[in-house]
Amino acid sequence: MLLAPRLAHFAGVARTEHVTRAAQEMRVPQSTLSRAMVRLEQDLGVDLFARHGRTVSLTPAGRTFLASVERALAEIGRAAEEVRADADPATGKVAFGFLHTMGAETVPGLIHAFRADHPRIRFSLVQNYGEAMIERLRSGELDLCLTSPVPDAPDLVARRLDEQKLRLVVPADHRLASRKRVRLAEAADETFVTLEPGYGMRRITDDLCQEAGFKPRIAFEGEEAETLRGLVAAGLGVALLPPPAVPRPGVVELTVTAPRAAREIGVAWLADRPDTPPVAAFKRFLLSRRGNLLPT
Repeated sequence: MLLAPRLAHFAGVARTEHVTRAAQEMRVPQSTLSRAMVRLEQDLGVDLFARHGRTVSLTPAGRTFLASVERALAEIGRAAEEVRADADPATGKVAFGFLHTMGAETVPGLIHAFRADHPRIRFSLVQNYGEAMIERLRSGELDLCLTSPVPDAPDLVARRLDEQKLRLVVPADHRLASRKRVRLAEAADETFVTLEPGYGMRRITDDLCQEAGFKPRIAFEGEEAETLRGLVAAGLGVALLPPPAVPRPGVVELTVTAPRAAREIGVAWLADRPDTPPVAAFKRFLLSRRGNLLPT
């Protein structure tokens, strides 16, 4: 039943108890409004109005229906106001996802810089690993996400923004701790602590170790880079990780000379989804930071 277009007409007639007056207030022809009320009653199979010449009054069924209609119309009004507010160029909202490793320093710095020119735009922030964020993009929960590796999928648009060198993190008393640089193959016999499967850094770790000629022996899997650093500090293994926001005691971070150890950071969005003005503005801002995304 196509009830929705008739609900506001019904509420107007119920409020005024007069079809002509309601038609004038809603700026629709009286005949159109009268036909709409008749069809609504036919669709429902009940009489909503008792008619008294040009005036009408609600039947008990009409009063019951009106209470629900008013709640539904109010909810629709709130929803319309919310989506209009989210799309407002000056005060709208951006749903933005990013990797856990970018939450301490990179993303706060980006938002601070963006809001210098857009001080009232709001953000809904989501931290997660890459594959989970891509799914949230596809479900409509996110407008944009910063992720690594840069995704390659037909339904997405992705742009490389920057590159982040990775380090081999070892305990402070490790045999390699006195070094500044190391070939990854020198860690072939070590126990590794890594992020869980599905995380971009886990895939990069596995690929780099394979390129170095070995498969890492993994003792612990986690969800946070800083948790892995804690495990390394406790002597439970070594890890390939991006630089920390703040140096952590108990570990030494070594430059990996071979193979080339780095991860690309990119921004992704759905290919066929139109942007609201706030999302378009933040997207332009991110793309303008190519090569200058990460703190130095």
